[in-house]
Formats: sequence, C-alpha cells, structure tokens
Amino acid sequence: MTEYWGDIDSERASLADQLDDLTEAEWKAPSLCAGWTAREVVAHLTYPTRETWGAMLRGLVKARGDFDRMTHESAIKEAAPFSNAQLVAGLRDIVGSRELAPLTKPSEPLFEILLHAQDIMRPLGRTRTMPPPAALKAVERIWSMGFPFNAKKKLKGFRLNATDVDWTAGEGELIEGRVEDLLLLVSGRTEIALAQLSGDGIGALKGGMTG
Repeated sequence: MTEYWGDIDSERASLADQLDDLTEAEWKAPSLCAGWTAREVVAHLTYPTRETWGAMLRGLVKARGDFDRMTHESAIKEAAPFSNAQLVAGLRDIVGSRELAPLTKPSEPLFEILLHAQDIMRPLGRTRTMPPPAALKAVERIWSMGFPFNAKKKLKGFRLNATDVDWTAGEGELIEGRVEDLLLLVSGRTEIALAQLSGDGIGALKGGMTG
C-alpha cells in the first residue's frame, strides 16, 4: 500500500496551496457535497488522521447509524473552532502523516483528497486537474468496493473506458473519457461527470437519472 502515500502527500500539499487563494465568500460557498461548505470539506480531509474507534462509534450512535450524517456532523464540529488559514495549516500539517481512520486503507485518503478537491474547486469555477496515475489508482479502488459507492451495481450495463490511461471496466454500452471524469462518475458525482464524458451509454445513463 506504500505506493499511495506519495500521491496523497503531493495532493494534500498542492490543494493547501490552492486553498490559500480562496476568498472568504468562496470558503463559505456550497461544495459538490450536498449541504457541505468548502470549509467543512477541508475540515473533513484532516479529521481521519485523528479519528479513533471511540469517536467513530459515538458519532454513529449520535447520528442514529446514518454514516453520511455522522460524517457531516464531524466535519461541522471540526471546522467550527478554526479560521480558514488554520484549516489550510491543518491540511499542510498532515502531509507526511501515515495515520488512517478505522477500517480504512491508504487507497481511501487518496480518493478522498482527489475527489474532495474537485468538490471544493469545481463549484467555484476553479481548475484543478488530477494526475492520471493517481486517479487510476483511485478509480480501481472505488470500482472494487461495495459500500458506500456500489459502483458496479449502479453502473451495471455500461462499459467504462479511460482515454488517457489503460483502464476499462464493466460490460455494455460505452462511456469513455479522462480517468478523472470516470472517477467522478464511479463515486456518484454523475451529473458533473457526464458533462465531460462521451459514448453510446451517455443517453441511457442520463435517462436512468431522470426516469
């Protein structure tokens, strides 16, 4: 699993640099995560390095077993005491950290930093490109997982093909494009991903979203 950490460190450091340029209004702006501000997403990115079994279990109980609610509530709590500059400093501080949240592997913080950076920057109209080799590792991991993405089930009947790296998955109607956009697709960011992808399967997948 050591092959993930170099990518994680690089993405954490470069995102911190990009966050330095955000305005106060942008920090408060909605992210692609429904109901989350940019501030809360940044706080969430640092929390897994400190999360313990006890904190996770207490959070689940408080959220009545709702994992998404628990995650958002922890992000709100983590963001509240800190200024924007302190949140950026917190992200820089975990460059080089090898701490993991309970039940996770290094592949999780990799796809988290790649995806949540997009969650922050895309709604702001700011460009942030994923390194294709890192995005490839992330898409392979999410495709192999069940909960919480369930990508194989949700994208059954479609064949995904990356045009910038050697990766294909699934069977059926073709959906293709850059691996970073396929990563957005398999992680459930469907609408924004489809705007950048092509193939015979696009119409069918859009129809499934509205049907």
